[in-house]
Amino acid sequence: MVNVGIYFDLRNPEETRRNWADLYAFTLELCEEADRLGAHSLWLTEHHRFEDGYLPQPLTMAAAVAARTRNARIGTGVTIAPLRHAAHLAEEAAIVDLVSGGRLELGLGTGYRIPEYTLFDAEDAYRTRYSATDARARDIRRLWDTGSITPPPAQPRPRIWLGYQGPQGARRAGLLGESLLCANPDLAEPYRAGLVEGGHDPASARMAGLLNGWITDDPERDWPEVSTALARQWDSYHRHAVEGTGAPAPKPVNADRWRARGVSAAPAHFLHATPEQATADIRAYLADSPVETVWFFADLGGMPKSMARAHVTTLCTDLAPLLRDA
Repeated sequence: MVNVGIYFDLRNPEETRRNWADLYAFTLELCEEADRLGAHSLWLTEHHRFEDGYLPQPLTMAAAVAARTRNARIGTGVTIAPLRHAAHLAEEAAIVDLVSGGRLELGLGTGYRIPEYTLFDAEDAYRTRYSATDARARDIRRLWDTGSITPPPAQPRPRIWLGYQGPQGARRAGLLGESLLCANPDLAEPYRAGLVEGGHDPASARMAGLLNGWITDDPERDWPEVSTALARQWDSYHRHAVEGTGAPAPKPVNADRWRARGVSAAPAHFLHATPEQATADIRAYLADSPVETVWFFADLGGMPKSMARAHVTTLCTDLAPLLRDA
């Protein structure tokens, strides 16, 4: 069984900019609707200094989502761990877990942008961000397990997910005995090897993550709007990735070249398919890996509200049952 989650970044690009309060209110409405429709999980991500207002504080938003929902798991995918003290993260995450009645999934990651570290006066931490993220995971787990912060989380042992994307990172997550926040099945082997090496049961392996795509009953109808938003979103990612590095500006994305059937871990790959097609492609891709949840963006920043609502409905009422029963 594979669960389906919904992913939110709250981008608000200048070309289609709406009132900020309206965007946040609408996102909470979408979360409430997804929860009502049976979404397995709702995931929030983090970046700083994006001109489109990319969500900067996912645990703050998670508390608001927790107050508006009843059943869906609420995850961070990810919060940038080296930018905060472990006690700060442990306390804030515990509050979200309490408000949600024990539905927190805490995803930690390194981030990849120098300007974000500069904003937090943490430039030196950028060079050691992977070891720092490992340390945050260990320290948060210790603070929870020993009762060193109060109040404690509602769950006896909330999951910590490590957002590592390569084989070395997968091994690191395994060594820590935590879950791996990546849906690439090629990482299952180094992840399990890390679990064994760290003295953990390899049967405890748990993976989850984003699949880049748009699921719709009419791919041709949606593609003009989807392709425009997709190019805008990934041009932004690519441009911000090189900011502060001295690297040349990246070439614009050609969304038509990304469109594909099947699923791939490559960023330049976009699954644009019906629920039935997507189910077959996802199941073939994941095979017997320990990926238990995949999620898709609710929308690509700047899309009309109607498309975001329709996508959330399709993911929850069409794709999720097919993947659950496959």
